[in-house]
Amino acid sequence: MDIFYASLSAFFAGLTTILAKIGLKNINSNLVTALRCSIVIIFSSLIIFLNNSYVEIFTISNKTWLFLVLSGFSTGLSWILYFKALSIGDVNKIAPIDSSSVVMTIIFSWILLGETFSTRKFLAMLLIFIGVLLMINRKDTKIGNSKLGLLYALLSAMFASLSAIFGKVGIDGVDSTLGTTIRVFVVLIFSWLIVGVNKDYKYFGEIPRRSIMFVFFSGVTTGLSWLAFYKAMQIGNVSSVIVIDKLSILVAMLFSAMFLKEKFTARTIMGLVILVVGVVSII
Repeated sequence: MDIFYASLSAFFAGLTTILAKIGLKNINSNLVTALRCSIVIIFSSLIIFLNNSYVEIFTISNKTWLFLVLSGFSTGLSWILYFKALSIGDVNKIAPIDSSSVVMTIIFSWILLGETFSTRKFLAMLLIFIGVLLMINRKDTKIGNSKLGLLYALLSAMFASLSAIFGKVGIDGVDSTLGTTIRVFVVLIFSWLIVGVNKDYKYFGEIPRRSIMFVFFSGVTTGLSWLAFYKAMQIGNVSSVIVIDKLSILVAMLFSAMFLKEKFTARTIMGLVILVVGVVSII
């Protein structure tokens, strides 16, 4: 079942990337992150009340609270950096770098959680890493017109990896939907705090209605992706779930070609195939 939920998470995560990319056009990325997070919290809170999961909030241990908050904080940083990079560059350049979080998560789960680090897992990690490198052409190291684009994407991957590790510990013994909502609430506070400090709220009136629609749907798909992801995390290993989840790159790149008309080189396609082989070999 963990493979099923992780696959669902991958599909919705890939769809989120495309919807957010369209919605991000000419809009402040910090504000978009905060708006999407607001939609996710409404969506996940509704599910909690429908399932009466909110009663468990009074039984959560201090350790669980700590790691859920740390996971939410890491997620907030990852989101802001990811959508900053996404607002600068193409999906087919950002998504491969984001997939490097798989390698980081496998290593962190081995060191911090004591999960098995087999030869098969090492070879899969190596294939994923090679695939990512092939998909990032040397001429693309600036990602669009920004020298910081690559740094944003790499930092986003690192914090996404830490978020998964913290989330695995925090989700233990807690309803996955409730744990997800708590994490989203932390991200909500964090993202709106950044919007307030930077005074990005002044751009709200400039957001076109069409963009708001895409931001809304990206919030819904994010919520669905997160709920499926942390359900998978609760019943499976972090290193396995995070790898399957990164199949979202297939969805993202397919839709980027269909709807954003982004072009792929032979090297990019080769890298994607190797990356997917690495992912499939670990399932």
